[in-house]
Amino acid sequence: MAVSPPVCDFGWKAPGFTLPGTDGRDWTLEQIAGPKGTLLMFICNHCPYVQAVMDRMVRDAKDLQALGIGVAAISANDAEAYPADSFDMMKAEAARRDFTFPYLYDESQAVAKAYDAICTPDFFGFDARGGLQYRGRLDASGRQPAAADVRRELFEGMKLVAETGQGPRDQVASMGCSIKWKAA
Repeated sequence: MAVSPPVCDFGWKAPGFTLPGTDGRDWTLEQIAGPKGTLLMFICNHCPYVQAVMDRMVRDAKDLQALGIGVAAISANDAEAYPADSFDMMKAEAARRDFTFPYLYDESQAVAKAYDAICTPDFFGFDARGGLQYRGRLDASGRQPAAADVRRELFEGMKLVAETGQGPRDQVASMGCSIKWKAA
């Protein structure tokens, strides 16, 4: 069932973390942060909503990095219940898609909980001081990609953050599969 996160809580501060990346390094929020802002994308390998936008997400991440936005993706799904989201499968996906950003594994799910991440994909765009400015969707895609000429909402929103420090006031929430939480 598709779920949507709440729209942006402007100014909410990004909690710090240290997570292992598919590149063999441990990454902190401070290492990811860019001089113009930071984009954290909660994704996973198996979600059809993520797969529908993966190529666009990789493109937009690369374009945002060129504007001084630091970017990382985080997978927090229960890999025992969803083996396609295991760390080894994350490594394969990052290599296959040629990620230009770290792909991090939140095995304990503590980071996803600290961010109140709801679904995959769930985008958190922060200004240079770590205040939330964007929590909208990538674009109008759903389980299927939207038309090729669809408005690049995430890119435009984060470009605005890079240029002005402020995100757009009108944002459409992302939609996707719920994060697959471990049993209590």
